[in-house]
Amino acid sequence: MCGHMTDRHKLPVGRLKSRPQFLAVRAGESRKGPMFLLEVLDRDDPEAQPRVGFTVTKKHGNAVERNRMRRRLKEAVRLTAGFAMKPGHDYVIVARRDLLNAPFDALTRALEDRIESKPKPKRPPAGSRKA
Repeated sequence: MCGHMTDRHKLPVGRLKSRPQFLAVRAGESRKGPMFLLEVLDRDDPEAQPRVGFTVTKKHGNAVERNRMRRRLKEAVRLTAGFAMKPGHDYVIVARRDLLNAPFDALTRALEDRIESKPKPKRPPAGSRKA
């Protein structure tokens, strides 16, 4: 384990494997970014380990490029983002093309920021305020 992370407690991060698990996370919140879209679902089970899944669609390159994107995401989660994931939450990381050539430290920072960011409050529709 890296020396700079020894003071942080790390839960083991599980994996999302089946299509229904991935689809269930879509009902949660979405956090957009230039390198990826992060979908987060609170399973209301604070004792359960966090789980993560990775999606890289065919529109983002050939198999070699998609596998490279997936490997970069997995390593970013393993090294840093796993510390930020909350117990009982599911995370799906949907890769974007920019992820392929982004510096790795920028990827890990963006992933950590996106995971730790609080959901923005929903704005009421325009014209719904009473005068």
